[in-house]
Amino acid sequence: MAMDSPRRLIVLRHGETSHNAAGVWQGQLDSPLSERGLAQAAAAAEALAPFAPVRVVASDLSRAAITGETVARVDDIPFSTDERFREIHAGAWQGLTGDEVRAGYPEDMDKLLRGEDFRRGGHGESVADVAARCRAGVDALLADLEPGACAVIATHGVAGRALAADLVGIDQRTSWLALGGLGNCHWAELVEGRAGWRIQAWNQAAARSSARSDALA
Repeated sequence: MAMDSPRRLIVLRHGETSHNAAGVWQGQLDSPLSERGLAQAAAAAEALAPFAPVRVVASDLSRAAITGETVARVDDIPFSTDERFREIHAGAWQGLTGDEVRAGYPEDMDKLLRGEDFRRGGHGESVADVAARCRAGVDALLADLEPGACAVIATHGVAGRALAADLVGIDQRTSWLALGGLGNCHWAELVEGRAGWRIQAWNQAAARSSARSDALA
C-alpha cells in the first residue's frame, strides 16, 4: 500500500437505542434506534462526509443498519449489510439489565473486569469469536477497496473494538482493558500503511453529538 494513498476504515458504533438508555444488554437482540439515536446518526453522517467514503457496510441488526444507511444517504454511497459485523451474542444475558447480570453472574462479571474472555451468558460468543467473524467481513470488504479509498463499517460496541484491535494487532485482553468503549455514534479511524493498520483516532464523535458511552452493546 503506497504511503501517499492509504486506505481508511471508519468503524462506527450505532446510535442510541432504548435498551442502551435503560442499561439493558442487547447482544444480538434487534432493538431500534431511539429518537436520540436517530439524531446521533444524522450528526455522524454529516461529520463523516469529509472522509468521502465510497462504501458503507453495516451489521444487519437494525440499530446498526439504520445508522449506516443514514451515513450512506448523505452522498448516495453504496450501502450493504453483512451479518458478520453483528454484535457479540450475549447468551442468557440478552434482555437483562446490567444489575441483573451482575446479580445472576457475579463470577462472570469479575472475569469481565479482569479482561478474561469467555462465552457470554453461558451459550453466547466470546470476543475471540467476534473478532474472527468481523475480520472475515473486513477482509472481504478490503478485497475491493481501492488505494486511497475510505469505507465505513457501521457496527456495535464490542464488535467494533474487537475488529479494530484485530486489524492493528493488539491482543483482545489488552484492547478490552486499555481502550475505552466506543460511545453511541462514536467511531475509530484506522489508516493503512506499509507496516499494516494503525488507529489514527479513537472514540471520535460529531461536534453536536451527545452520544452515550456504555458497555451494553
